[in-house]
Amino acid sequence: MICLTSAISGISEMELVDSCISDIAQTGAAAALEKLYSCTKDMIYGYALSMLKNTQDAEDVLHDCYVTVYQSASSYVSRGKPMAWLFTITRNLCLNRLRSRQRFTDLPEEDWERYLTANPKTDPDDRILIGYCLRELPDEDREIVLLHVLSELRFREIAEITGRPLSTVLSKYQRALKKLRKLLEVEDRDDE
Repeated sequence: MICLTSAISGISEMELVDSCISDIAQTGAAAALEKLYSCTKDMIYGYALSMLKNTQDAEDVLHDCYVTVYQSASSYVSRGKPMAWLFTITRNLCLNRLRSRQRFTDLPEEDWERYLTANPKTDPDDRILIGYCLRELPDEDREIVLLHVLSELRFREIAEITGRPLSTVLSKYQRALKKLRKLLEVEDRDDE
């Protein structure tokens, strides 16, 4: 989602996010944190929700992510990939939460529907595909597909965030797409 501010000023979304993190690091500006939050909250929440499968936990991680960003902004080194840094923080918070609870729960479909409907990046076709993805794919495959499709991350960035080799990320993504295509073909035949 491109922030209105970046669209008006002509800077890219990643430059805006990078600038916000730098402002937080240098001045501790609450306005920069607020701008960062408004530009990235949907992607961070969606990613946390895909990992945790629980809206309350995802909301907690969303909050904790921005607290961590505020506290750790001075350690951020700009490499033109600020979203990878934010997703890494989010992933670590999610993994910590999963470890502490040692549970995986199914995500109610209405929670995903509410998120996808509110997300301007997803059209009805995307929602159908994401619904299949959530129901049919294993957790690791689902994480990779959602990071690529919803967050528009490159595979190399996904490999960095997830700590998996690039070849593994690529093969899991391709296998997941093949599985989803087969499922959609079967459903299309059943509809005829």
